[in-house]
Amino acid sequence: MTPTPALFTGLVESLAEVAALVPEGPGVRLYVRDALVSTGLALGDSVAVNGCCLTVIEMAGDTFAFQAGSETLSRTNLGELKPGSRVNLERSLQLGDRLGGHLVTGHVDAVGTVDERRDEGDWSKFWFRVAAELTRQMASKGSVAVDGVSLTLVDVERERFSVALIPHTLAVTTLGRRAVGERVNIETDLLAKYVERQLNAAR
Repeated sequence: MTPTPALFTGLVESLAEVAALVPEGPGVRLYVRDALVSTGLALGDSVAVNGCCLTVIEMAGDTFAFQAGSETLSRTNLGELKPGSRVNLERSLQLGDRLGGHLVTGHVDAVGTVDERRDEGDWSKFWFRVAAELTRQMASKGSVAVDGVSLTLVDVERERFSVALIPHTLAVTTLGRRAVGERVNIETDLLAKYVERQLNAAR
């Protein structure tokens, strides 16, 4: 029987620490340490790591591990992690959970870059540069996941988009640490993908 795909909300539960990276075949075994997310976690559970859905394959105390293959490492920013790096974590939705962000699949569409950062006191406005095929699935006031964080789009241009980040988001996710030129995982809105597919099929 095929397992049901995991879903997430884009509301980060914890800013965790990478404990170790162990080479394993063409990929790595990624060890993450976090007391909050490890509570109630079980082998086989799905966790979004910087917005990338991974499966828990090992647990010991507050440390748990995932396997990330070469495809995942090359197509996300997980390939840039090292011991001590911080990552956004979110456990998958369970039936009956409240949906506070938007539906996120944990399947990263592409890696974007921080194109511009404007800090205004404790608040920040970020511009992210991405390929034009991604911005076609975006609209002002719509949703996007950046490093697994559910965000509301402000401006959308042909090859970049902007978001406004509140102090809380900057403090409790990787985004507060991002500088111009750094790479982030991007997942566009699931509903926008279906709409674009239907429009293309109708042509």
